[in-house]
Amino acid sequence: MAAAVTRRINAALHVEATGNSAADGESRRDNGVADSPTAKRINDAKDNDVWVPVQEGDVPGDSSRPLLFRTMKVKGSILHPYRFVILLRLIAVVAFFIWRIRHKNRDGVWLWTMSMVGDVWFGFSWVLNQLPKLNPIKRVPDIAAIRDQYESSVPGESKLPGIDVFVTTVDPVDEPILYTVNSILSILATDYPVEKNACYLSDDGGTLVHYEAMFEVANFAKLWVPFCRKHCVEPRAPENYFGVKRQPYMGSVQEEFMSDHRRVRREYEEFKVRIDSLFNTIYQRSEAYNRKNTKEDGVKATWMDDGTQWPGTWIEQAENHRKGQHAGIVKVVLNHPSHKPQLGSPASIDNPFDFSNVDTRLPMLVYLSREKRPGYNHQKKAGAMNVMLRVSALLSNAPFLINFDCDHYINNSQSFRAAMCFMLDPRDGQNTAFVQFPQRFDDVDPTDRYANHNRVFFDGTMLSLNGLQGPSYLGTGTMFRCAALYGMEPPRWRAADTIKAISKTKEFGESTLFINSMLDGANQEHPITPTFLEETVNDELTTLMTCAYEDGTPWGRDVGWVYNIATEDVVTGFRMHRQGWRSIYCSIEPAAFHGTAPINLTERLLQVLRWSGGSLEMFFSHSNAFLAGPRMHPLQRVAYLNMSTYPIVTIFILAYNLFPVMWLISEQFYIQRPFGSYILYLVIIIAMIHVIGMFEVKWASITLLDWCRNEQFYMIGATGVYPTAVLYMVLKLITGKGIHFRLTSKQTEACSNDKFADLYVVRWVPLLIPTIAVLVVNVAAVGVAIGKAATWGLFMEQAQHAVLGMVFNVWILVLLYPFALGIMGQWGKKPAILFVLLVMSIGTVAVMYVTFRGIYPSSDWSAIAASLGTEPVVGSPGKT
Repeated sequence: MAAAVTRRINAALHVEATGNSAADGESRRDNGVADSPTAKRINDAKDNDVWVPVQEGDVPGDSSRPLLFRTMKVKGSILHPYRFVILLRLIAVVAFFIWRIRHKNRDGVWLWTMSMVGDVWFGFSWVLNQLPKLNPIKRVPDIAAIRDQYESSVPGESKLPGIDVFVTTVDPVDEPILYTVNSILSILATDYPVEKNACYLSDDGGTLVHYEAMFEVANFAKLWVPFCRKHCVEPRAPENYFGVKRQPYMGSVQEEFMSDHRRVRREYEEFKVRIDSLFNTIYQRSEAYNRKNTKEDGVKATWMDDGTQWPGTWIEQAENHRKGQHAGIVKVVLNHPSHKPQLGSPASIDNPFDFSNVDTRLPMLVYLSREKRPGYNHQKKAGAMNVMLRVSALLSNAPFLINFDCDHYINNSQSFRAAMCFMLDPRDGQNTAFVQFPQRFDDVDPTDRYANHNRVFFDGTMLSLNGLQGPSYLGTGTMFRCAALYGMEPPRWRAADTIKAISKTKEFGESTLFINSMLDGANQEHPITPTFLEETVNDELTTLMTCAYEDGTPWGRDVGWVYNIATEDVVTGFRMHRQGWRSIYCSIEPAAFHGTAPINLTERLLQVLRWSGGSLEMFFSHSNAFLAGPRMHPLQRVAYLNMSTYPIVTIFILAYNLFPVMWLISEQFYIQRPFGSYILYLVIIIAMIHVIGMFEVKWASITLLDWCRNEQFYMIGATGVYPTAVLYMVLKLITGKGIHFRLTSKQTEACSNDKFADLYVVRWVPLLIPTIAVLVVNVAAVGVAIGKAATWGLFMEQAQHAVLGMVFNVWILVLLYPFALGIMGQWGKKPAILFVLLVMSIGTVAVMYVTFRGIYPSSDWSAIAASLGTEPVVGSPGKT
């Protein structure tokens, strides 16, 4: 198991301070890389090439409060030409449609009409995608300013608000438990006042292995967290810290670092062994207890370390202990710490670590698993998040929360403070519902074959939405204002007595204790209030986790995370924007959070299928962008419309990619006449969209490889995944049955010897068939084009048109190149083999064409084409 889930690299040392050095038990303000003057000069120099500061207007409210972030806009020398090219392309597209209507192809009306519908939709979808990008804005948090305003030089007297951290997991195999424990350890060690944050793990599988892993985490954290604070360790997930390259040491006790490092690493290796052995440990313990407590019915329980039966899912599942059928569980693993720092002990014979000047307190840590019962729709991740929201309101009740997937960890320990810069800013902070960080990933292959980094979306599309009402919610790495999750309106739209009226309603359920806690949680200055688990509180927690608690309430629609949709994240953010809330996109260096992406082709495609299917569900739901009220920015509405309809256009892309089948049969096919003018329009329009893309590469600070990989994977998705999502949506509209999308597996077969082994694993699913068909058709079309040129000579009109069509086919093959490598499996390690196979296939088709052309005269081919119903007239498609 360890070899399957552990990502090991021969580790060099890495220490990169963006956090606090705890050598004197206090937060150090000037030693973070992200905050250092040198780092700021470097970042500012890079920004000055593209970005310029915006002149901030008058600060509303208390003008004595300093601004907590800077606003940057794209330099006019880049932005104005960018907008001008967009306008030119829009004019060119309109002129193209006018020209096509005036030159209607009457010899093949049915094909011309289909082509026009496709091109019109191409143009419409491009406009939806492009309009929200007209005013990209970057917002840069000022962590030094928030320290100066909210933190005291006296430890334990920070004025920063409380934060509840939510981590969700389901399966310890598909979502390897080593990822989860590293995520939790990075949260416990983050640079934020210890008494101001609490961590919750929601185990939706109800497995004992996750619960006992949390106790192992708590024990190892007693060493790991003080080590991080003492030496300013970055990142603070041990698996990733011990696996990255050397960085400058930023702590204050370098003479002790090497010794501490060696000991902590040795302890971590032992910790991993204990984590990986938990499955066997629990099984052997349960077998021993079951032998002593044999029941007549032969039911075998799963036993905890204290000799009691586990109330959740058993290894050998039985009634009330099955996955999907068990009682709710809440276990406080680490109690809430005191407000006063607790310094560790000096080094001794029994304890080689000197933590005498380090605060050794740990944040609160809670394990929970909600109740599951047959007959209930548990609403997957969204349902688990809503239960966590209610449980945390009773146990800590922080006014802010941040959620992570179990495979994400904190890469920059200043990230919580960075998000708070936007939430607490005096300009419009109180109207900010959430702060979205970009998703960054580890262990993606160096060439990013399947565009896992998705930088065009995160650093392009999301950054551009900063200039409107804000980015959409993307499921993980997001800090929320709890008031927005409770469905409250933003202060600028809220009536004065709205919050007081909450206590008089039962729309949040029957728990009075929970409703009263909401009133406190809506106050952004409210600190974490630890609750003692008395019998009354325990009973209330049990009630909040029951399946029936939400019956007859607006939970899942107007309160909490939204239900009955695969993309619950985007729809939840949409609801907040519709209410008038705004959001902020925050990208900092080093990146705030890192996660694990599926580098296997099939898992990646299934992941995208779930996203695209959920997007279409959004369009056909009450969260349709057309139904948003007047509080939503008009271009924000356009952005959401694009997010919910983008798979539809791929139906036409798939048709165009399969279109070469037609000219494999006939000598001449033309969509539009005159063919030369048609090709010229297409070249101009396609070239202009690439020019626009180069401007976006510039202001989004992405690489040309990122942009190319985005284009390639879009075509891969457009030929298989997105049309499948459309088909699923059509079936749902006809049958009324929901769409089931499987959980993306994060299990990896990679080991220390072959880190990217998953990249070469082929798991055949029907989803691959359409793209394979497109590959075959376009390879055949290139072969036929070469055969025609060889048969007729390059100076014949038919041969010239065939060569022009071949340019389109070759372009499609270039875009599908990563897919072709993926389905080759282990052979994909040698791209030269793919090139040889393509040349051989194309050559074979060309020879076959020349041979059959000699056997069957042109009249026979024309007769076949005429059987389609009209005189043969068609050509090569284009992308508008």
